Amino acid sequence: MFFLLSKLLDFLLLPVLWLVLLLIAALVTQRPARRRNLLRLTLLLLVLGTNGALMNEALLAWEWPPVKLSELPRQADAAVLLTGITGVGKSPHDRVYLHEGADRLTNALWLWRAGRVRHILVSGGSGAMLKKVHTEAEDLITLLHLAGVPDSVIIKEDRSRNTRENALLTKRIVAARPELDTLILVTSAFHQRRAMGCFAQVGLHPLPFPAGFFSSDRSPTPDYWLTPSANALNRWSLLLHEIVGYIIYKVLGYA
Repeated sequence: MFFLLSKLLDFLLLPVLWLVLLLIAALVTQRPARRRNLLRLTLLLLVLGTNGALMNEALLAWEWPPVKLSELPRQADAAVLLTGITGVGKSPHDRVYLHEGADRLTNALWLWRAGRVRHILVSGGSGAMLKKVHTEAEDLITLLHLAGVPDSVIIKEDRSRNTRENALLTKRIVAARPELDTLILVTSAFHQRRAMGCFAQVGLHPLPFPAGFFSSDRSPTPDYWLTPSANALNRWSLLLHEIVGYIIYKVLGYA
């Protein structure tokens, strides 16, 4: 049920949906004054929602800052790589499709190549609601193999469907393998806050390693502040979903 509700939440937090509903309401209302107010509200939402600078400032405030390698221990036992960066619904299924946030994978690989972790624990099942072709963990492990990471380094957890389950099932693995003491949690910077909270709630205290930043450095140039961005609406949807998700997890005691 929680999984289904999270999918519904994804839909309800789409700013484009709000714009469409406001326009429909403006068209069907019989009162001219109300129509004007609805159109003004639609225009205001459109202007604010497509302002790239406003969106970027919100991301900068929410995302966890990057962590330098020098701030990590000389060698941790495992990097916990959370999935959520593959498209399992795309055909043909003879390859792996990555989307935004793929830095999670490259950063975990980088940590291993730099000798900063002994293992990579890939955590994530399928995000599909109906047909399940394969899991996201399997996809990322395929790419790790192609990058030369041996099986002896990789630990697979492919049953979790959300961040809470990532933490719970990782806890089980760690409990069965005492050698996994020091963990580094690799996930998207906007998701790091909720992920760290979930892991802390189950008694795990990994070091954060944010990846897949959606924000960019602040710029003083006029184009940064004034140029509209259609992609900003997608970013707002992503950020609103994460903030609401974090609040819900807090209320339920998951994070």
